Amino acid sequence: MKPDRINGARKALDVRFENVTKRYGNAVAVRDVSFTVAPGTLVTLLGPSGCGKTTTLRMIAGLEQPSEGRVLIGGRDVTGMPPAERDVSMVFQSYALFPHMTVRENVRYGLVVSGQAKREADRAADVALEQVGLAGFGERLPSELSGGQQQRVAVARALVLEPGVMLFDEPLSNLDARLRRHMREEIRALQQRLGLTVVYVTHDQSEALAISDGIIVMNNAVIAQQGGPRDLYERPANAFVAGFIGESNRVQARLVSHDGDSGTVALGQAQFALPHHGAAVGEITLAVRPEAVRVAAPGEAAALTGQVLSAAYLGAFMEYVVATEAGEMFIVCPDTDAARRVGETVGLAIRPRGLAVLPN
Repeated sequence: MKPDRINGARKALDVRFENVTKRYGNAVAVRDVSFTVAPGTLVTLLGPSGCGKTTTLRMIAGLEQPSEGRVLIGGRDVTGMPPAERDVSMVFQSYALFPHMTVRENVRYGLVVSGQAKREADRAADVALEQVGLAGFGERLPSELSGGQQQRVAVARALVLEPGVMLFDEPLSNLDARLRRHMREEIRALQQRLGLTVVYVTHDQSEALAISDGIIVMNNAVIAQQGGPRDLYERPANAFVAGFIGESNRVQARLVSHDGDSGTVALGQAQFALPHHGAAVGEITLAVRPEAVRVAAPGEAAALTGQVLSAAYLGAFMEYVVATEAGEMFIVCPDTDAARRVGETVGLAIRPRGLAVLPN
């Protein structure tokens, strides 16, 4: 038996939402949402608390029913089907392990409940534990494991059912920062190795950028933007996405002219060719990523000039806030040897990568 198989050939299914709305009385949790998750990809639902991402995940799982629209998994309309008939497994934020059961018993639980013989279920559980790096841990109790190990057990318990789709509901929120980084890498590696279809919910922008093939950003019950991590970071469609995914300065600039989908944008003494996103010629709001700005060297031409309002040393880099004629700019500067003082006047050089015109 191949180590990436448990009971047979693994399958990966697509997920499709068609104009899905979910209401709770007069409150709308999800409004007219449509998207597709391709087989074998990891797509993240990202957004602030209350945006509708967890409700969307629960509708994929069958734990919530849409008020309108359709949910399809593997091309099959599952809108009214119960969770057991949907070919999905879910990893919960709380792990939800049975404390009185051993690790192996926790992992095999779904198989035993579905009628599989315990000997076969034990074998499948051991393969799943090996897949998540917990070979030999089967006889331990959950209380004897670290938080990261308990999370792996929860993943193994979902994995052993060989679902067409795996769902993760903020699975790393209970872990410390270093362990979160390690576990997200493990989840991504496992997804790619096994070719799983994964829908992953988080409010952590760095987590979403690090592991996703695609990101669906939600806000106020609707999709604000969807696309690849680089697209969303470098070409945000609106002010919310620009501000939610990573740091972003919002400054005043001028759209000088249109040329097809591109336009000439003037910011201080510099001009840039950027997609104009339908903005009209004239005053515009420009999103500027901190890493697109640096303190200009002596004698170097600067796009903007400003005064340092704050300076913070963070070991590997400096953080500055600089007041300019276009607005305040937050800057990340790797040069810690030539730290600038509060009140000092500095020139700012700006590169086009990391700039985005925000629609009015």
